[in-house]
Amino acid sequence: MTLLLLHGLGATRRVWDGWTAALTPDLPGHGTADPLDSYSFESITAAVAENLPDRVSVIGHSLGGVIALELASGRYGVRVDRVIALGVKVTWSDEDLARTAALAAKPVTWFDHRDDAAQRYLKVSGLQGLVDPASDAVDHGLREQDGRWRLALDPRAFGVGAPAMGRLLREAQADVVLARGELDPMNTDAELAALHDTVITLPGLGHNAHVEDPSALDHVDGQAAS
Repeated sequence: MTLLLLHGLGATRRVWDGWTAALTPDLPGHGTADPLDSYSFESITAAVAENLPDRVSVIGHSLGGVIALELASGRYGVRVDRVIALGVKVTWSDEDLARTAALAAKPVTWFDHRDDAAQRYLKVSGLQGLVDPASDAVDHGLREQDGRWRLALDPRAFGVGAPAMGRLLREAQADVVLARGELDPMNTDAELAALHDTVITLPGLGHNAHVEDPSALDHVDGQAAS
């Protein structure tokens, strides 16, 4: 069975560098993936599904966790046996939605120096302090043109909105686990437990638990990280 790993909003497939024997695409509008005309959970999932085998098990982080659940609905021609949705933000205020809508409406920002673009990438992806700004993993999230730098991220991807988690969980035709890092400020144990009966908390880890400790989900999923 193919293990599919889906990164979160603002990041790239390179967050899964600590994992082996897995399929790790860039989500549309991220890394080297083409942008979409418009972004929704459905349009992102449809684009991802185009290049998948018939049967997968999925670990998705944040936005990637929502895409994993959408993929598990059975509407995309792919059989999903298991979903581990890690670090998904499930409670959205009007302020949260207004902030992400404003980010989606902003034009691309260009930087004169690669280091400045790298710092912005790490901030947007939540990877500050976890990934070396000089690494080629960061370069994967940047674009250079005529000596200037920008994030590879299409800002319009911020406009996906809030996931309908109750519906996604009801419609998922897969074994689903909701997971979170103990220190993740994006969600709480109580929020996840109110939605689903299988919730795993990873001690001592934050929002990007899969980067902080690639082995943290070994006991949750039979297909382990290296």
